[in-house]
Amino acid sequence: MLLRALLALACLLLANTASADTPLFGADGYRIALYRSPTPDHAPSASTVDTPQLQALLEQQPAPLLIDVYKRPWLHARFIDSEPHANLPGSHWLANTGDGELDSAWAGYFSRHLQRLSNGDKQRALVFYCRSDCWLSWNAVKRANALGYTRLYWYRDGLDAWEAAGLPVHPAAPEAFP
Repeated sequence: MLLRALLALACLLLANTASADTPLFGADGYRIALYRSPTPDHAPSASTVDTPQLQALLEQQPAPLLIDVYKRPWLHARFIDSEPHANLPGSHWLANTGDGELDSAWAGYFSRHLQRLSNGDKQRALVFYCRSDCWLSWNAVKRANALGYTRLYWYRDGLDAWEAAGLPVHPAAPEAFP
């Protein structure tokens, strides 16, 4: 009995040490682990907006582009519809582009779609979002800035705040990959 308790304690200590040693950020400053956890108040090179501020932005002409970066499983060269997903009306879903580490195919997917959607205008206003407490949109803002986009907004509480305000959502499908 004592031996079992000691083994259980040893396993628990090893598990806690492993998670404590897991880095949260990569060398380039992107969040690479625990994407669904509390986020900071601001994202680098972006203005953080809440729901009323986003609604005001959407009244402007031209309206900013809404970019949803929520994850979607990718398997056998297609997105897997593992759960229903909705997004803000008029959004473009660039699934999986908020990951902290993107291989060249996903980085190209992000870059090409931003180029296409903005018509090459690096000053076009872009609003990135995901869910509340989600680092994916924080990463995407940072990545867009690295690509030279200058009018960036981070809808920090994302889809959760939009729905909590009773605002409409639409069924979503990711933009075509690659």
